[in-house]
Amino acid sequence: MSVEKRFVKEGIRSRDVEEFLASEFARAGYSHCEIQRTPLSIRITVYAHKPGLIIGRGGKNIDILTQTLKEKFGFENPQLDVQEIKNPDMDPHVIAKWIASALERGLNYKRVANIALERVMGAGAVGVAIRIAGKLGTDMARKEKFSAGYLKYSGEPSESMVKKSYAQANVKLGTIGIQVRIMLETSKELETTEKIEKETLEKGEEVGNIEEKTD
Repeated sequence: MSVEKRFVKEGIRSRDVEEFLASEFARAGYSHCEIQRTPLSIRITVYAHKPGLIIGRGGKNIDILTQTLKEKFGFENPQLDVQEIKNPDMDPHVIAKWIASALERGLNYKRVANIALERVMGAGAVGVAIRIAGKLGTDMARKEKFSAGYLKYSGEPSESMVKKSYAQANVKLGTIGIQVRIMLETSKELETTEKIEKETLEKGEEVGNIEEKTD
């Protein structure tokens, strides 16, 4: 098998595993998984808000899940690791899936998006952007964007400081795509800009006070 075909095959398998885990552990606040190859095994790290529901009592579910990954997806010697997401409202995977679930239940997309913005910013994010695309209540497809706070869309900070995720909602009119971007920390550029603005404002106030005293 060529390198290209092997790469495509692995990509398809990773997608199938992601869909399987998302379906099986939705109640556990499943976020996403990472699959890494090692010389002796394949390490699969699962991230969820309630890892206990995935692990099960005495690790019983881990044994069942390991066997399922072997038989269903053809993994040889998979090693499972379950990690807890301490703040799900700062996780774009969780937020994107929550939006998709809400849309599938028939909730208004604008209301859902605004609630999501409040959740993310309330959790301490620097900025968040949500894009929803598809037939949003009409027969004509369109894109709607919602954002709050500060967010980088290009350059190195957009890659290192912004987490991204995608999800799909299947509704009566078709499929709706959801993209969530969350900036977790402040960039040096933003800190410098805020510092300059603050200093400019303080200087302006000082000049104003001097002029008032002179008058």
